[in-house]
Amino acid sequence: MSADTDVELLRRRGRIVVVGASLAGLRAAETLREKGFTGSLTMIGDEPYEPYDRPPLSKQCLLGRARPEDTLLPRRRDIAADWRLGVAAEGLDRDAKQVRLANGDSVPYDRLLITTGTRARPWIHPDEAALDGVFVLRTRDDSARLYRKLTGGVSRVLVIGAGFTGSEVASACRELGLAVTVAERGPAPLVGALGGVIGAVADRMQRSKGVDLRCGISVTALEGDYGGRLRRAHLSDGTSIDVQVAVVSLGAIRNTEWLAGSGLAAGPRGIACDAGCRVFDVNGIVTDDIYAAGDVARSPHPLFDYQFLSLEHWGNAVEQSEIAAHNMVCAGPERRPHLWLPMFWSSQFGVNIKSVGVPSLGDKLVVAQGTLTEQRFVAVYGYRGRVIAAASFDGAKWLGFYEQQIAAGAPFPPEYHTVDRRTDMLEPIDPAFPDPHLPTHGATVTLTGHSPSERRVQFVPSRA
Repeated sequence: MSADTDVELLRRRGRIVVVGASLAGLRAAETLREKGFTGSLTMIGDEPYEPYDRPPLSKQCLLGRARPEDTLLPRRRDIAADWRLGVAAEGLDRDAKQVRLANGDSVPYDRLLITTGTRARPWIHPDEAALDGVFVLRTRDDSARLYRKLTGGVSRVLVIGAGFTGSEVASACRELGLAVTVAERGPAPLVGALGGVIGAVADRMQRSKGVDLRCGISVTALEGDYGGRLRRAHLSDGTSIDVQVAVVSLGAIRNTEWLAGSGLAAGPRGIACDAGCRVFDVNGIVTDDIYAAGDVARSPHPLFDYQFLSLEHWGNAVEQSEIAAHNMVCAGPERRPHLWLPMFWSSQFGVNIKSVGVPSLGDKLVVAQGTLTEQRFVAVYGYRGRVIAAASFDGAKWLGFYEQQIAAGAPFPPEYHTVDRRTDMLEPIDPAFPDPHLPTHGATVTLTGHSPSERRVQFVPSRA
């Protein structure tokens, strides 16, 4: 039987299982149906809800401008799926080609797509994490509980961690008129994502809005009263503060534990897969029936020296899931690579922050438009003589241009003259990331083509 015949049989009568009823899972399911898949489709999710949108949970929902139950994702088409919600996947038997569920059921598959995403990292001490008033923010239920608490008469909120989610929570608290302390063990907010130079801007922005920002400080303990209610937080500098709410924002954990013993290359950093979203086994051999997409996937990107990137971005979840779904029901020559350029956005303290590319891979930075002092600018990151990323504070109109520069492997520092003479940093400087995560390879590539079906890479002479 030919490969084309196998694919045709799969499209007509195959069994596809999607583990992870998420944005990525839903968009993959829709794409499968659009590509002519008429077989059985099973959607497995550990939450009792159909796929919903997560970005509003730390923004509009905390401000009461939207309800968590109103964040269901719009459907592009009917997917005619068997929904298995409120039950988690517990194991994978690759030989039998079955997903084991926590309720004892097993679901057979011909093709499997893993979109299990991430969960919020909990507070390090379980007994303290169980105190009334200690929260994480990842799910619909998390957001609803936190909103009720914030609007229930509390006087001070502690946010542990000043990454994007923590900063958004702090912003919402200030907008609600609440006193908020942010404890960040790094030197500035957003420093891991954007570096210390831009982090210093975020630092000034938060303080100007009334945030009690404490950098270089960690929380050592959360103390409760006899009723199990949070009352005090102890800090590494020996001080303590009285708080009624603590929001733990210490990053995410990728949901891969259920794959232990499956033989797949899955671990705390995610699930390794190729650029076509096919998952690797522990020997580094690519599978042909198991795919991964979204926050849980790690795949190589040629623009970033083929490093395996895990991207917790809304746009990446959509794009990668569509590529995965396409490749699952296509023969080899028709498969496409996932070459999406990372993009991210955040709204906090009245400022729209956006980025394109991977700023944390940059070794140099210039401010090409605007000024840091005015908190309205575009910062461009370079690596080994080429543009690798850009980040903006209220300057998103420029990011489309820098997206093209990154895809084209444009030289860094930018060769064009700035159109904004107010800029205060044209000479490249160190972006001041706390831990270097620089690429180690030397190949230089550009992206060719415009639509996902055409996009490929082309090697060009290195500028190193």
